[in-house]
Formats: sequence, structure tokens, C-alpha cells
Amino acid sequence: MTWLSITAEIGAREAESFSDALLEIGAISVDIHDPNAGTPIEQPIFNEPEEPCEKMWDTARVTALFNPGTDPEHLVEDAAGKAGLDHVPGYVVGQVQEQDWVRLTQSQFSPIRISDRLWITPTWHDSPEPDAVNLVLDPGLAFGTGSHPTTRLCLEWLDEHIEGGEDVLDYGCGSGILAIAAMKLGASLAVGIDIDPQAILSSRQNAEQNRVEIPFFTPREAPRRNYDIVVANILTNPLKLLAPLLAESAGDRIVLSGILERQAPEVMAIYAQWFEMKEPVLSEGWACLAGKKRT
Repeated sequence: MTWLSITAEIGAREAESFSDALLEIGAISVDIHDPNAGTPIEQPIFNEPEEPCEKMWDTARVTALFNPGTDPEHLVEDAAGKAGLDHVPGYVVGQVQEQDWVRLTQSQFSPIRISDRLWITPTWHDSPEPDAVNLVLDPGLAFGTGSHPTTRLCLEWLDEHIEGGEDVLDYGCGSGILAIAAMKLGASLAVGIDIDPQAILSSRQNAEQNRVEIPFFTPREAPRRNYDIVVANILTNPLKLLAPLLAESAGDRIVLSGILERQAPEVMAIYAQWFEMKEPVLSEGWACLAGKKRT
């Protein structure tokens, strides 16, 4: 089957209402992205949930898929009217061939090298280094496959600092990748906590797939105790709110990520009440903070 695609460039702040209108009139899917994506002038946009973006693209590229045989001119005019636009945007019509979307998605995820001894390998790939520490992990509904800079930064820290026998808490565990990595790197105990039931389910499945025993809990279910290392790869606002709890749980060291580079000084200042914080480790606009408990 061949799908009809309609691609329009529109003011970025009008893109969401225009996309909603396209879905309302029958679009199968709609994608909004930077027209300059993949070029040197691409503009990544990061912000916390519930906070307004400080900066938007000047224009956004909106691509919608429709069943074949529909009238693109009518569709675009109808969507523009429903979105309250004062003009009908220019657009380009194309075709998208039906594909094996599962196979296509899988082809985008190859083994990821974290260090000389640590790899992340999807189940449909053979490990490039069979004798290395391999985390067997597929993309899923929960965050954390190792491709995002924040996850990589935390994995690199664990790889460098776990010596063996530590107790580790992965707070905001997502896919469970950090807890699983801790166990396979030599920790004696790892525990995962997340507020999302889907994350708990994904984490348990991933732990079983990696043949490690890790208990995963919601915050209400989790036991209150100290851990040698607490890792929290979430977002800045939750890290600020959770600071007393995470500080209480960390018996020795804490590792924090999901923090934009510009937000690092504020988070460091909060956690400096309990920890001697080291200089941030940065990657692609994100920061990883680590500290040792004050005695």
C-alpha cells in the first residue's frame, strides 16, 4: 500500500494546532520537526515538562500521512481553517510506501559501545564483543536504551566507579538499564524505583532478559534504607524536589542526570548541602553530576 504524504512548513507556534487539525480530519500520523534537522544549523530544543519553551524554531516542518486517493488541496485548506490560520500554508505532496516497520525500526538500533568492556546490544544483534559486559536491551515504552546522552553519562560513571559489592539504587529507573548495568558490573544489590507502572513492567522484563535479580518498586512500595550509590537519571525539577529523599537514601555517593548544562549550577547548589559535588561531566548539552556524602 502507498500512503499520501503532505508536508508543509509553518510558523513553529502554529504547528501544534495545525497538526491537531490534520489528525481531526483523518491523518493517520503527523510529525513535527525542525526543517534544518540533520544540518549544522539544527536547533535542538530542551525544556522541562509543564514549562514554556524559551526558544522555538522560526518555522516547523509538519508531515502528515493520509489514505491514498484523498484531495491534498482540500485537506490543507480544511486543516488551516480548523487551526484558525490566516493563510493556507504551502505544501508538498509525496508518497510513502508500505514497509516492514518493525524491521525498519530495528535497523535504526545497533549495538552501542559505552566503554572497552561495556556494550548495549539489542536482542536481534550479535554482540560485537561477546566477552564484554553486554546489556541486552531493546527499545521499548520506558525511557533508557543507552542512546541518550544522560543514560550514557550515568553508564560511564557506573563503569568507572563500581568496584564490586556495592548496593545501588536506581531512582526513576525507566527501562531498568542502570540497575541492570550495576549488577552486571559487580554490584551485590541493585534496586529500581519508578512512578510509572509501565517502567516497572519493562524493567522487570529487561532484568529477566539479562539474567539478573533486581526488585523494582513504586515509591510507595519501596523499602526505606541506605544504599552505597544512588543514581537518578530523571529531570531537573524532580531532582530538586526529591533532594532530601535522595540524600537520605545515599549512604556514600550520588549520581544525577537528566539535567541541562545550564541547570547544573542550581542542582549542584542544592545537593551541596549533603554532598561534596564534583565538576559536571557534559555531553551534547546535558550534565551528569556526582558527589560524595559529607562526613
